[in-house]
Amino acid sequence: MDVSRANEILRSPEKIDVFYQGEPVWIDEVDEGSKTAKIHREVQTRPNDKNPFFVSIEHLKESS
Repeated sequence: MDVSRANEILRSPEKIDVFYQGEPVWIDEVDEGSKTAKIHREVQTRPNDKNPFFVSIEHLKESS
């Protein structure tokens, strides 16, 4: 994924499926300068899953 698309998804009123390492996530913020996104897991099965974390946007995949 690129920064432009991550921003589009973040601003979209529609639910767009995004995955990080095969797991569904929500994009909370996009940092265009560092090309990172703050995300959190959609499905929270472990104690730390609710905690947001930063990843490189290039590692995010949109469902096709």
